[in-house]
Amino acid sequence: MGKLFYIMGKSSTGKDTIFKDVSEREELGLRNLVMYTTRPIREKETDGVEYHFVTEDEADELQRQGKIIELRAYHTVHGIWKYFTVDDEHTDLEHYDYIAIGTLESYVKLKEYYGDGKVIPIYIEVDDGNRLERALKRERKPQNRKFEEMCRRFLADAEDFSEENLQKAGITKRFCNDNEREECMQEIADYIRQCQKEGSRA
Repeated sequence: MGKLFYIMGKSSTGKDTIFKDVSEREELGLRNLVMYTTRPIREKETDGVEYHFVTEDEADELQRQGKIIELRAYHTVHGIWKYFTVDDEHTDLEHYDYIAIGTLESYVKLKEYYGDGKVIPIYIEVDDGNRLERALKRERKPQNRKFEEMCRRFLADAEDFSEENLQKAGITKRFCNDNEREECMQEIADYIRQCQKEGSRA
């Protein structure tokens, strides 16, 4: 029986970099559970890797077909962006382990859908001051400059990932990414390997 290792955390905690590194470690044998979004593709992103980038019409069609497990719609300064998980032919949790990246809300819904013990949370945290510095550095690049959206996300994260919500979701273990990113990634890889070993003995 496979497991879904679910990476989450506030914005600018390094989730994308950690996800890419851990998912590419062949010894873990993880498959990517790629989510869907209607937001525009960003620089250095690849369709089908970070997300499946779809139009509003395509999202509506998947909803009509009853294939969407969970969906989140965000009112950004650039319009409504949707992020969602689809139960499609790419996912076989009976035989394989997967890794995905998303929000606390989506983690809870996926846990309800797949069953307790099948979805393992990987919660990454970074000091708020460090997060803000990282976000500002990214948005200062000429191709970004979306400062209003950066502020909206920062404030929304404080509410979405409140201590109360983390406790309700059963999040107890946390991985700190304030200092050496390599150490954080190795700690996460070791934790996944430990969970896989425990699962194989079950």
